[in-house]
Amino acid sequence: MRKLILLILLAFVMHRQVPAQEVVNAGAANVKMTLSDAIDLAMEQSLYSFRAKNMYLARYWEYRSYKATKLPALWLNTTPFSFNQSVTSEYDFESGEYKFVPVERLSSNLGVTVQQNITLTGGTLSLESNARMMKNGDGEAEFTSVPFTINFTQPINGYNKFRWMSRIEPLKFEKAKKDFLVDLEDLRIKVTRAFFNVVMSEINLKIAETNYNNADTLFRIGKGRFEIGTVTQDELLDLELSLLNANLAVTKSKISIQQTRSSLNSLLGLDRDVVINCIIPDKIPEMKLNVNEVMKYVLENNPEMLTYEQLMLEARRRVAESRSQGINAKVQANIGINKWAEDITELYSPPFGNEKGVSLGLQMPLLDWGERRGRIEMAKSDREVTEASVRQQRIDLEQSVIIQVMEFNVQDDQVKISAKADTVAQLGYDVTKQRFMIDKVDVIKLNAARNSLDQARRNYVNSLAQYWQGYFNIRKLTLYDFEKKQSLLDELDKLLEQ
Repeated sequence: MRKLILLILLAFVMHRQVPAQEVVNAGAANVKMTLSDAIDLAMEQSLYSFRAKNMYLARYWEYRSYKATKLPALWLNTTPFSFNQSVTSEYDFESGEYKFVPVERLSSNLGVTVQQNITLTGGTLSLESNARMMKNGDGEAEFTSVPFTINFTQPINGYNKFRWMSRIEPLKFEKAKKDFLVDLEDLRIKVTRAFFNVVMSEINLKIAETNYNNADTLFRIGKGRFEIGTVTQDELLDLELSLLNANLAVTKSKISIQQTRSSLNSLLGLDRDVVINCIIPDKIPEMKLNVNEVMKYVLENNPEMLTYEQLMLEARRRVAESRSQGINAKVQANIGINKWAEDITELYSPPFGNEKGVSLGLQMPLLDWGERRGRIEMAKSDREVTEASVRQQRIDLEQSVIIQVMEFNVQDDQVKISAKADTVAQLGYDVTKQRFMIDKVDVIKLNAARNSLDQARRNYVNSLAQYWQGYFNIRKLTLYDFEKKQSLLDELDKLLEQ
């Protein structure tokens, strides 16, 4: 009779469990979502996606600013009005004395300059035109103009900053584009991790509720048997402790599911009252990655390769710059025409005078006690350290890629094995449950079968999570979609438009 009562109570408990979503979020808005849906939504409205795009746009405008420095610049230089009335000292050649004299001067000037940086030589070429007016006291106004003058300035200290910029800035922009794609792939990994955390927390809550219901049933039966003397007090206390621990596990599971759902909602840009019912992706793409092919795409697409190249260029640039420091030498030359006139209408009428000049400037230390040499040697040492560091980082990256590809290639087998184990565990539990119903096995074996089923389910979800995280991590390293067989760089413009 007692066995029959136990059978009826356990069957009743197993069929009255409340779904996890209803327990934790009664009345909340429920949305069914696959992993692909979650990733697409994150790409569309996530804060991480917004930040990645704006970081790319910042680099884009930085590159546009650099490109603008290679184009001619047009400048307007003018002082429309300048009036000065003061007393100043002047030398009187007749008396040989200085005297104070009043000065009243009105002047105005207007000029336009077109300037072009020369990347090849590091010099600057400009074309200038200006006109000036000056009027002293009550005298007549005088005018002067430079219809045009061509100016050329060329540093000759051996350092050409324009040439170094032309090598580094395009590299930085290309890296910014790839960094944007890496950030999006990183977002895929974050969403995948958060998605499966929700799935796992839901499974853990269901398991905790089942364990609690079973513990509650056993405790109630134990109390009844304690009253008739078939269960000792210490056994009853043991059952009560199990019930308390099971209740605590349910509470912790509810907190965990709230935390994981909040994290997922935050990533997706959803309100906290939205409950996402995660649909587990049962199918995975059939693929085995070739290490050499993956390494090829890593070397072609990974922004770290550009980072290494940029670090090398920056180190070499600092060496070149340190060699030029302390030596300031440049050549300046100009040629043009000018005109002086008392009437503004004659300012641009021939004849014109010649305006030309050439100069060579040189400033260098004769004795600096080795300061310049010290800067050069420090820059060289920094370059050597950078080269060694880049070589090591590249080796580490290649080793990491090889290991991750190997792990991924066995992960699909792990998914299949864990899926099979999940199916077997379910069948085993069903058989054990049926045998329990006809009094062929006891509660201990039934619970053991249930625990095996729960662990198999956890293992299956974990293997799926590891598979997708591993796949997206390889996409992040290669910027290549191995399912569609195309580079992610091909979709960059479309992503930016979105």
